[in-house]
Amino acid sequence: MTTSVTPDGQAAPLVVRTVDLDLDVATSLLDLLPSSEGEDRRPVTWLRRGEGLVGWGVAAELRTRGAARFSDADKWWTETAAHAVVRDEIDEPGTGLVAFGSFGFADEPGDSVLTVPEVVVGRRGDRAWLTTVSRAGLDLLDHRGAISVAAPPTPPGEVSFADGSLNGEQWMSAVADAVARISAGDLEKVVLARDLVATAAGPIDVRWPLQRLASGYPMCWTFHVDGLFGATPEMLVRRERGLVTSRVLAGTIRRTGDDERDLALAATLARSSKDLEEHEYAVRSVAEALDPHCSSMNVPEAPFVLHLPNVMHLATDVAGVVHDAATVSSLQLAEALHPSAAVGGTPTPGATALITEIEGMERGRYAGPVGWIDAAGDGEWGIALRSAEVTGDTVRLFAGCGIVADSDPEAELAESQAKFVPVRDSLVGA
Repeated sequence: MTTSVTPDGQAAPLVVRTVDLDLDVATSLLDLLPSSEGEDRRPVTWLRRGEGLVGWGVAAELRTRGAARFSDADKWWTETAAHAVVRDEIDEPGTGLVAFGSFGFADEPGDSVLTVPEVVVGRRGDRAWLTTVSRAGLDLLDHRGAISVAAPPTPPGEVSFADGSLNGEQWMSAVADAVARISAGDLEKVVLARDLVATAAGPIDVRWPLQRLASGYPMCWTFHVDGLFGATPEMLVRRERGLVTSRVLAGTIRRTGDDERDLALAATLARSSKDLEEHEYAVRSVAEALDPHCSSMNVPEAPFVLHLPNVMHLATDVAGVVHDAATVSSLQLAEALHPSAAVGGTPTPGATALITEIEGMERGRYAGPVGWIDAAGDGEWGIALRSAEVTGDTVRLFAGCGIVADSDPEAELAESQAKFVPVRDSLVGA
C-alpha cells in the first residue's frame, strides 16, 4: 500500500525554483540545517567532502513497502516530476526538483520513504544553490536572505550501550551456522548483520552525530533520511547524464593507527584469498545487474585498498554508459542492483533466505539504498551502512560482515565491532 502526502492532503502540482546562493566557503551545509525537533522540520542530508545537499520541511512524500516499493516510488516520482512547474537557474544534477529516499532491505517489514523537502541547499565545487518547493497557487518567496547558520546542536549527554537482538556469543553461533551451510555447498557467501542499542539521557538531535561523522569520515557519504543516518563508504549507484558508476566494497581489515603497520595490513588484505573471494562475488553481482542497462562497461580486474579512519576495504569502481538515460532512472538502477552480494550474499535468493532464518533481527532500512534523485532521473544512491536509526533518546546501530567458507566467527565479531565505531563515536564525547 502507498500513500502520497502533502501538508493538506492535496495532490496539487509542485512549484519549484532554484537560484544561485552566495554561501561562504567556510560555512558547512550542516551548519544551515535546523534542529530535527518538530514534524515540520524533517531534515535530510547527503554530503561528502563538504559537497552535496541538505534540506528540511516536507512538500510531498511517499511511503511504501513490499516487493513493489521501488516501482511504486519510481512511478510516483515520475508523475510528480512530470506535473511540477520548475524554474531552475542552475541546471545541474541535484538542482530543480529533488527527492531524498531510503528503502527497506527486504520486501517486508517496514516502510520505505521518498521525501521532497520544502527547502534544499546544495553545493558543488565553488557553486551553491537554493531550491524552494511549494504547491500551485502559493507564491514562491526568495528565501536567500533567510538562509543562515542555525543554532548548534547540543551533545546527547551520557549514552549507554547494550546488545541488540543477539549478544556476541549468539551472533558468533549464527556465523558458525552460516559457515557450515557454505561448506556444505548451500551457498557461496552470506552477509550477516548485528545491532547495538544506544540510550541517551534525552532526545538526540541528529545534527550532532551528522556533524561528527562528516568531519571524521569526509571520504564517506554522510546521510540522514527519516531517522536513518550514517556515513556510508559504499556508492550503490550514481547516474549523471547517462554515466553510471558503482563502488563495490567487500573484504575488510581493521586499522591499528600505526601507519607502517597499516600499510603492511593493507598488503595482507590485497593478497587475502578469503577477502578476494568475497570481493569477487560482490563485483560480479554488480556487473551482472548493470549489464542489461548499459551499452558499455568498465570492470577493473583487481581491486584497490580503500583506507578509512577505522578500517580498510577492498574496493572496485564499476562504470558504464546507460542505454537510454531518458528511460532508466537512478532509482531503477538502484532497484536492479539491490541487494548486491556486498550486503546480501551469493546466490542472492539463498543468501537472503538464510539471513531471514538465522540473523535474528529485522534490518529495516539498514543496508538498503539511501540517497537522492532529481527530475531528470539523475541521482546518487548509497548503501545504508555504518548507519543507525534514531527515535527520541534511542539509537539502534547496525554492522554487517560477509561470511564465506574461510570465515572465523571471532574474527567476524571483531570486524563488526570495528564497523560500529563510526556511529558509536559520533554519539559520545564533545
